Amino acid sequence: MKLRHAAALLLAASLHAQNGKPTIEQLMSAPFPTSPAASPSGGHFAWVQNANGVRNLFLAAAPDYEAKAITPYTKDDGQDLSELVFTPEGDIIVFVRGGSANSRGEIPNPTSDAAGAEQALFIVPIAGGEPRRIGEGAHPAISPKGGTVAYTWKGQVWTAGLSGEPKPAQLFKARGTANSLAWSPDGSKLAFVSRRGTHSFIGVYDLAAKSIRWMDPSLDEDEDPVWSPDSTRIAFRRTPYTKAFTLFGPKREAPPWSIRVATVASGASKQVFLAEPGRGSVYHPTVADRQVLWAEGDILVFPWERDGWNHLYSVPAAGGSPKRLTYGSCEVEYVAQGADRKEVLFNSNCDDIDRRHIYRVPAAGGPLTPVTTGRGIEWAPLVSSDNKALLFFRSDAKTPARAALLVSFGQPRDLTPLSFPSETLVEPQAVTLTAADGMRIPAQLFLPPLAQGQKAPAVVFFHGGSRRQMLLGFHYGSYYHNAYSFNQWLVSQGYVVLSVNYRSGTGYGMEFREALSYGATGASEFQDVIGAGLFLQSRPEVDAARIGLWGGSYGGYLTALGLARASNLFAAGVDIHGVHDWNVELKHWNPAYETEQQQGEAKIAYESSPMAYMKSWKSPVLLVHGDDDRNVPFIESVMITEALRKQGVEFEQLVYPDEVHGFLRHESWLRTFRAASDFFERRLLRRRTN
Repeated sequence: MKLRHAAALLLAASLHAQNGKPTIEQLMSAPFPTSPAASPSGGHFAWVQNANGVRNLFLAAAPDYEAKAITPYTKDDGQDLSELVFTPEGDIIVFVRGGSANSRGEIPNPTSDAAGAEQALFIVPIAGGEPRRIGEGAHPAISPKGGTVAYTWKGQVWTAGLSGEPKPAQLFKARGTANSLAWSPDGSKLAFVSRRGTHSFIGVYDLAAKSIRWMDPSLDEDEDPVWSPDSTRIAFRRTPYTKAFTLFGPKREAPPWSIRVATVASGASKQVFLAEPGRGSVYHPTVADRQVLWAEGDILVFPWERDGWNHLYSVPAAGGSPKRLTYGSCEVEYVAQGADRKEVLFNSNCDDIDRRHIYRVPAAGGPLTPVTTGRGIEWAPLVSSDNKALLFFRSDAKTPARAALLVSFGQPRDLTPLSFPSETLVEPQAVTLTAADGMRIPAQLFLPPLAQGQKAPAVVFFHGGSRRQMLLGFHYGSYYHNAYSFNQWLVSQGYVVLSVNYRSGTGYGMEFREALSYGATGASEFQDVIGAGLFLQSRPEVDAARIGLWGGSYGGYLTALGLARASNLFAAGVDIHGVHDWNVELKHWNPAYETEQQQGEAKIAYESSPMAYMKSWKSPVLLVHGDDDRNVPFIESVMITEALRKQGVEFEQLVYPDEVHGFLRHESWLRTFRAASDFFERRLLRRRTN
C-alpha cells in the first residue's frame, strides 16, 4: 500500500510538471552554494553545496577547475558545513560540521537524533575521502607555518595538530569569550577578540613566550583585528560604548567609531581614522572575513556610510585623510581582497538597484572596473592565490544560484551542472508602491498568465531581517532563495505575488534602513503593509477580496501585524516564526531589558506588536515554528495561539521539534511550503467572492 501510494504521488508530480506547472519539489531542487574559500597556494577554490539538504564540500582545482564533491555525506540531517580553511600548501581543508549552541548549550539536532549532535572541526584532503574529526569547536584558523589549527570551544582558544598530533588542547586561559582568531603572517603570534559584555579587548598571544599582551585596552568595544604584512602591527576598529540604542529601532547617530593601529611589541595604539559625527557615525559592516583590509602600500581599506550609503574608503596605516574608493546612491556588500593586496573586489547594486554585480577597484584609489554586468545577480567574489581566477556565485530571475568561474577575468562559466525548470518561471518586474503615510516603497511584482478580464488572488511577501533586500531574481541568502522559489510556485498556480522591500531593509541607504519609528519603536513598516494591500487592490487583475500575506521572522511579524490591524484588507496569512510581542523579543536579545524599569519604551514596543491588536484580528492564519528557534523564541507563537483562541480566530499550526530559525532540513522547508500552499488554496484560491 505504501509503495503504491508513493508511486501515485510521483506520477501526480510528473503530470503536474508536464502540464507546464512546476512542483514545489522541482523549484526547491537546485543545490545552493555557500562558504567559498581560496587556497593560499595552488590556485584552488572550495565551497559548500547544499543539494536537497545534503551538504558536501566541493573543490575546483587549478588549472582545469573541474568541480567535484570531496566529502561523502548523503543525508538531509540538518548538520551544516561551514568555515572552510585551506592549509598553506593548499592540499587539505579544515571545516566545521554542525551548528552553534543555543543559550542552554544545546547543539542543533533537527532530526531529533537520539545520539545527539555536536559542532566539531573536521579535516579532509582535496583529493577527497572520509573526513577525519579533529575535535569539538568552531572558527578554525590555520597557522601560516602549517601543521596547527587554532579554534574556539566554549569561548576559549584551543589548538590541535593537523596530523593528529598534538591532540586538541586549550592554548591559554583568559576571561571573556574569545573569537576573531588571526595568526600573524610569521606564525609566531595569535590575535583574538576577548568579549566581556559591555566592552571587548584585542589580545595577542605569543606562542614562544606563552603570554598575552592587550592592545591598548579601553572602556570601549575593540574588534576586527588585522595584521600588517610584517607581523609588527595590528589594525582594529574601536566603537564607543552606548546604551542609548533600542534594539529593532533606528540608529542614525552615535559617538563615532574609529580605526586604530597598535604596535604589537608595546601594545600602544594610535588612532588613524575617526568617523565624523552624524551620518556614518554608526558603524555598518560589509560581508567580509575582515572588516578592515591591510592593502599593499601600507593602506587600510574599510566601509563607511559617510554620505548615507555604505562605500569603501582607504587611509594610510600611519594616519591621514581618508580617500573614497566607491561612489553613488548604492551599497557595497560582499568585499574581498586580491591575492596581491593591490585591489579590492566587491559586489554592489550600483547602476542596478535591485540586483548585484561585481567590481574591482585599486586599494590606493582609481577607476572602478565592472567584472560582471547584465540582468544577473552576482556575489561572494574570491580571487585565486595566483590572482588569475575569480570564483563567485550567481543567479538570475529564472536560474537558481550556482558557482561560477572567471579565468584571467574573461567570460564566466558555471562550475556545476543544473537541471531546473527555468522555462516555467516568470520574470518579476520592479515596481514602486505608496505607503499609507506617502513614503515610496520599492517592490517586485510577479504576474501569472491570465485571461482578459480574469481576477486572480494575490499574496504579499515580506522578507525577514529586517536588514534584507529582495532582488529581481533568486536571492544570495539560502532562506530567501527558498522564499523566491515559493513565490514563483505561487505564481505558477495563478496568484499575483508582490514582494515588498519595506522600510528598515537594506539596499536603499542609511535613512531608509534606519527608518524613523520602525520596529519596536513604532512599527512604521505597517504603513508599507497597508500600501502593499492598496496597491494590489488597485490592480485590474487582482481580486481585492482575496489578498493574503506571508513571511518569516520579521516577515512573520509584518504578516501578523497586517492580519491583526487590517483583517478587512487581508483575507489570510502564513506567519512563519514571527514576532508577536516586541517585549519578548527585546528580552530575548538583551536579558537586562526589564519592562518595569523601561516602562515608556516597553509601552511603545507593545503597541508596535500584533498582540496589541487582537480584538480586530479576524482573518485565519497558519503558524509555523521550530521549538529550538534561537532568533524568535518559540513562546512568541505559543502566546499568539492563546490570544487567537480567545478571539475565536481560526488558526492552523505546523511545529518542528528541535528545528531552528532558518530551517536546517530540506524536508522542513518542503513541509512548510506544502502546508502554506494548501492553506492558501483553501483560504484564497478556492474562496468564492461576489
